[in-house]
Amino acid sequence: MPDLTTQYLGLTLKSPLVASASPLTGEVGSLCALEDAGAAAVVLPSLFEEQLRLESLDLDRWLSHGSDSFAEALGYFPEMESYNLGSDGYLGLIERAKNSVSVPVIASLNGVTRGGWIRFARSIERAGADALELNVYDVQTDPTRTAGDVESATIDLVREIKSSLRIPVAVKIGPFYSSLPAFARELQLAGANGLVVFNRFYQPDFDLEELEVTPHLRLSTSGELPLRLHAVAVLFGQVRTDLAVTGGVHTGRDVLKSMMAGANVAMLTSALLERGPVYLKTVHEEIVTWMEEHDYHSVREMQGSMSFRSVADPAAFERANYMKMLRSYAWRDATTPP
Repeated sequence: MPDLTTQYLGLTLKSPLVASASPLTGEVGSLCALEDAGAAAVVLPSLFEEQLRLESLDLDRWLSHGSDSFAEALGYFPEMESYNLGSDGYLGLIERAKNSVSVPVIASLNGVTRGGWIRFARSIERAGADALELNVYDVQTDPTRTAGDVESATIDLVREIKSSLRIPVAVKIGPFYSSLPAFARELQLAGANGLVVFNRFYQPDFDLEELEVTPHLRLSTSGELPLRLHAVAVLFGQVRTDLAVTGGVHTGRDVLKSMMAGANVAMLTSALLERGPVYLKTVHEEIVTWMEEHDYHSVREMQGSMSFRSVADPAAFERANYMKMLRSYAWRDATTPP
């Protein structure tokens, strides 16, 4: 039986299978089902700072900034009280989860201001979370705010939170950075224990009949995985933080690819929402079967085996791969019989 043990955020996990934030991880019953099916750790749903502000009756004042020029934008903001448990309920969920499952419980916080992040991060630690995932979801629309401004704000945030906590901190980021390796290194220097690659960018759609902007949520597929594999393969060996792949992990082969790119863990969300917690057993069996067939004795043997660190000149490799990809496509006129 291959050894699937891995290390993530200073925690020893029995396998790289982590159930990421979703409605499944927001209830103790489904958390227990996930553990029974093989989840090595669980990430609770994100608590949004807006919920904390709503509870303090400060939301209207916060949203009113700029409302004179774009008041209709306020109508887009959801009724956050219906999203999940609120601050007290979230802390209670952490406590109940810790009393109900033996695997590590990772809390998730999605904030917008340093004060809000830090205050509640401390409460999350006191509630007993084993680690904290900072969900950085900051879509910029201000043309006067530069990329450097955005990155510096995130780095400062991580530094302040780390200085306030004893538990490990992972940062969940998106793919839209000009130099991901440089940004990742700055996050590492700020104290990040792990990077979660990548946050999915949920893009709205347009309703042409009602002329409204509407929410549009599509679950991931394995087709989204290569973007994550590429990023982790680049980061492995260049940063000293742990690496987690999330988004596009659906099968045992997806998990194996993530490990070979250099990830410590692979996080599943959409696959579990579609097939239920018990699907983790199938993924686990696929991993074990493949490792036995290919004579791998442990996950540690394969971690980073297909990363860019094994290439003498990664930049040259990238350009060669780009040209090879373009040449590999053979166009055929659809009107011409095969």
